[in-house]
Amino acid sequence: MAVDSSSSEAKVHIVYTERPEGEEPEAYHIKTLTSVLGSEDAAKEALVYSYKHAASGFSAKLTPDQVSQLSKQPGVLQVVPSQTVHLHSGPGKTQVYWTLISAHLVLAAPLAMRQFRNL
Repeated sequence: MAVDSSSSEAKVHIVYTERPEGEEPEAYHIKTLTSVLGSEDAAKEALVYSYKHAASGFSAKLTPDQVSQLSKQPGVLQVVPSQTVHLHSGPGKTQVYWTLISAHLVLAAPLAMRQFRNL
């Protein structure tokens, strides 16, 4: 029987967290990832980007099992798959590529409101 390797393959996810108090956001994000991945080196390797301004969170390469574990960590509000959207500005125009974060912010708003109340 063949094993479905795609089910355990690491894919980029956006992880929304509470805004850390008294700690640099990236250090908090690495510490949160380390709690699931087992080492700071593994966390730094998996971390793709640390969001610090419009939202608190990070993007990281995670397997489905890691997503499940991370979702249960204190301070983690939501974990969602990253999506790339291809925009066309018209015939013969250059395509624009961007990672869809704003739609996730709308979806995460009810969960994230408590972090913005303290600004």
